[in-house]
This record gives sequence, C-alpha cells and structure tokens, in this order.
Amino acid sequence: MKKVELEIVALSHSITQTHSYAVVLGEISGLRRLPIVIGGFEAQAIAVALERMEPSRPLTHDLFANFMETFNIELREVLIYKLEEGIFFAQLICQGPDNEIVEIDARTSDALALAVRAGCRIYTYENILDAAGLHLDQSEAATGALDKPELEGRTGAKVTNPGSDKDLKNMSVEDLNSLLQQVLEQEDYVRAIPIRDEINSRKSNEK
Repeated sequence: MKKVELEIVALSHSITQTHSYAVVLGEISGLRRLPIVIGGFEAQAIAVALERMEPSRPLTHDLFANFMETFNIELREVLIYKLEEGIFFAQLICQGPDNEIVEIDARTSDALALAVRAGCRIYTYENILDAAGLHLDQSEAATGALDKPELEGRTGAKVTNPGSDKDLKNMSVEDLNSLLQQVLEQEDYVRAIPIRDEINSRKSNEK
C-alpha cells in the first residue's frame, strides 16, 4: 500500500463541543486534511512540544522521549496504519542500539505527541486518507490559514449545530455536504468528523 507523508497543520478546539479537540494532519504538498479527535491532555502535550515550551517537570510524553534517548532508541517514524469503526491505529517505528527495527502499537494521539518531540516523519496509507480525509479547496489553501500549527478557540461561529448524531441522520446528503463546508470554513474540525463519517456511511450503504 502507498504511504503518504503527513504533517501537523493545526490543533483545533471545537466551537460547539466543550473540551473537545482535534489534531489536524495535512498531506505534504497536498490539499487533503486528516482530523483526529484527541483528549485535552494529549492536545496539551502536542501544543507544548509545537510551541517548544519547557515545563518545570517532564510531562509523561517528555519522560518517554527522555527514556528512549537515554537508552539509544530512535523513533524513526510514526505510521497511522489502520482505521476501524472511526478509530485510528498507529505504530511507533523504532530503531534500537543494535539497529533492529521494532514496531510498537500506540494510540495515535500519543504517537503524534512523541513524533513532535522526536522530529520524525508521520505517515498514513492512501486508502485511509481517501476514506477519512477532508479536501481543502484551492482558495482555502491560498489563505495559508493552517500554515502554522496553533491551538484555537474561536467564538462567534455562524454554523448551526445539529444537536446529535440523530439530527445528522435526518439530514439529506446535500445538506450534510453544505454543513461540512460551513464547519470547515470555521475550522471546527471536531464537529466536521461526525459529519464526514455520516456522509461516508451513506456512500457505503449505496454500494
């Protein structure tokens, strides 16, 4: 399977869901975005590393990174290798002191927090990006709105928020696509995820 290199382009705080975050990955030199829901602790861990902040005491991910460095274990890459029922699975591809390559299963959020600290590359497979990626149009890309990773908490959103997944199921595909474009314009990637999943579910049922 073809691998696609990704980079972290944003950390998005949901406009409509309290304490909800998404890390947004973008393909290198491409327009597709892959938003993944993460917890507040993991969002903080990624933000700290992106902003090169130095906490007074090591965070959990700092401790793990220090442990690997101490014992001469190199994190070569992070691979998001599977998507199952909306859950992303990741592996840490490590090289030990004897040059043996070892693959370690990890939560995607933890893997990304370590990738930022190690400065290693992030990959996924083309089929995962096709299934769960969101397409940024040329005009959005030209604004450079996502060029710098940042933790955002935006207010004054113009998006009408369906109250639940049940509301999404009652919407037409046309309305879902329209709503998806609205939330993407607001960069509310957390809200975009269930809308994307509902659209993909409709497509699967049509086959």
